[in-house]
Amino acid sequence: MKVAIPKEVKEIAKALAKAGFEAHLVGGCVRDLLLEREPKDWDIATNATPKEVQRLFEDSVYENSFGTVGIKTRSENLKLAVVEVTTYRVEGKYTDKRHPDEVRFAKTVEEDLSRRDFTVNALALNAADGLEGEIIDPFDGTKDLAKKVLRTVGKPEERFDEDALRLMRAVRFAVELDFAIEAKTRKAIEKHAGLLEMIAKERIRDEFTKILEAKEAARGVLLLEELGLLKFVLPELREGIGVAQNKHHIYTVFEHHIKSLDYAAKQGYSLPVRLASLLHDLGKPKTKAGEGANSTFHGHEMVGAKMAARALERLRYSKEFIEEVVHLIRYHMFYYNVGEVSPAGVRRFLVRVGPETVPDLIKLREADRIGSGVPKAIPYKLRHFLFMIDKVKRDPVSPKMLKVKGDDVMRILSTNPSPRIGWILGILLEEVLEDPKRNTKEYLTQRVRELGTHSDEELKEFAKEAQETKVEFEGGVEKELKRRYHVE
Repeated sequence: MKVAIPKEVKEIAKALAKAGFEAHLVGGCVRDLLLEREPKDWDIATNATPKEVQRLFEDSVYENSFGTVGIKTRSENLKLAVVEVTTYRVEGKYTDKRHPDEVRFAKTVEEDLSRRDFTVNALALNAADGLEGEIIDPFDGTKDLAKKVLRTVGKPEERFDEDALRLMRAVRFAVELDFAIEAKTRKAIEKHAGLLEMIAKERIRDEFTKILEAKEAARGVLLLEELGLLKFVLPELREGIGVAQNKHHIYTVFEHHIKSLDYAAKQGYSLPVRLASLLHDLGKPKTKAGEGANSTFHGHEMVGAKMAARALERLRYSKEFIEEVVHLIRYHMFYYNVGEVSPAGVRRFLVRVGPETVPDLIKLREADRIGSGVPKAIPYKLRHFLFMIDKVKRDPVSPKMLKVKGDDVMRILSTNPSPRIGWILGILLEEVLEDPKRNTKEYLTQRVRELGTHSDEELKEFAKEAQETKVEFEGGVEKELKRRYHVE
């Protein structure tokens, strides 16, 4: 199967050629075409200057100093709505290990290819001729494609010294393409790993995210560790290296992280679930008590959630994304056994974690189980738990679902907004969680009147007691079961 070059790209190439200029597909899109993979981007390189390109294509944008003009195509395909055309260029020194101090336009495509990172990305193809045309390959990139090897253009030390982000890109390409890293290139990465400290956290985050999004994400994290890069990305993860667990785990904490991620990635789960799978037991090394089969890790989910939040903040993930991942880690230890947790307990669980979180929490539990070495991702009791969730999910599990709202409470009691309203709603919700049949206008109105006769101090205490009742999943029976099964 050969991937066709889009007509939008061919039309731009033909317009450049008609005006007397060269137009080559370059970089990753050529690599992907040769591997019969759908390219993520279509990049054209030309000997035309940015001004000459803009004269040919009036509906274009040039807002950078790297010679790249964005040509608007009006394509319905968003990936092709803007096609980038870049003037051949060579680059000067990289003082900051990331950006060239100067960019100079070049005359030939071969000069342009000489500045690229890896040989498999230093390929060019006449955009108008497509795969029927001659491949320009000055650094034997096609041979490396055939051997499934990742090798730098020229001396690897120079390539990584120019742009330290290439250290991460090497790992990313290795897992995305399922390639091995050539020996000299690998040795240079190990030698220059420390240069990663000079790279902005946002850039590291972007490459790390792409590694996690690959099917072989687990191999990528292992490669980061083997090459000495992980300590500059997620040093917290390394704390689990060599840390043995108890009788319910056959792997060390670090191995468990990797195997959990491997399952989540190969199942095609979302990025938050993959990251939660990788980080869910981050708190175990700090909370470990005892050694051997009966060692415990009491509260590791809470400690791990805090550690994950700090790590993801350092990598500049968004606040909303961090909250999503941390929430999964915080509640990944939920316990459920048939007959031991009541329907009211399941409803309280939904109140605490949110119904929308349950699908991802189950996926995380699957990854956790497989990462522990057990054969089944979804045992009977987890299937029963899903049945119970489905059974109670239509029951009231939030103040918004009560038949009486805050405005109703104020009207019934002829009062103004105050903490009393929240306390009363909290008490009502707990009663309805215990028995959904109580969620009627008549019953709740009567209860509001009864509760309204109590003082602030009494209401506050009632609300506190109601809140404490909500921890059924984490208290009483569960705490004892956690102790018994060494999952604290």
